[in-house]
Amino acid sequence: MKLRDQVAIVTGAGRGIGRAVAIAFAREGAAVLLASRSERELDRVAREVESAGGRAVVAPTDVRDENAVGAMVRRALGELKRIDVLVTAAGIATFAPVADTKTTDWDQLLAVNLRGVFLCCRAVLPAMTAQRRGTIINIGSVVTSRTLPGTGAYTACKYGVLGLSRVLAEEMRPHRLRVGVLSAGATDTPLWDAIPGGPARERMLRPEQVAEAAVLMASLGEGATLEEVTLLPAEGIL
Repeated sequence: MKLRDQVAIVTGAGRGIGRAVAIAFAREGAAVLLASRSERELDRVAREVESAGGRAVVAPTDVRDENAVGAMVRRALGELKRIDVLVTAAGIATFAPVADTKTTDWDQLLAVNLRGVFLCCRAVLPAMTAQRRGTIINIGSVVTSRTLPGTGAYTACKYGVLGLSRVLAEEMRPHRLRVGVLSAGATDTPLWDAIPGGPARERMLRPEQVAEAAVLMASLGEGATLEEVTLLPAEGIL
């Protein structure tokens, strides 16, 4: 098992990529703290983690809320005693041309997709630096390498995540912490349910394929780090 005896926090764990990562980590031996806003979804994923032979702690958390994120980290340390991996998979999306983008949508995307990543990363740093070990994996997007019209707000968030992660990787290098961005192309998750006119779902990546890449990033031996990984459907950009 590649992650035996490790502890991971996975945000956005109730569905999509976060759920797939949590289950994959459990199969590789990690105990997983599951975080998202929906306790019902988390309870279902916890049962799946336990069915895979893993241990799960359910922690309903709004990643936009600094106090809630702090409580999530304290819960992980209190019940699981350490934090080896953080995966920030919580995210939302609305697509529209910049001229038609609502201010409320812009603010909401930034709050979840960028502020939430910042709060979660910052919150785990004291524990990780104290143990001089840890891996942070921020879920990015292919929009930072391919320009897709209609994704202005979403792209701004993901560029922010990429820039934040690059700076944090350099700041944490002396502490032996690894920080990477896993950027995926179109992935068949519930995020697409409310977005008309997207690519055919059968042509997209599966969340389990993104989770495989996350396991690789988290399980590299000492002395190596994957800092920017781009995963695409076999057909290329969708």
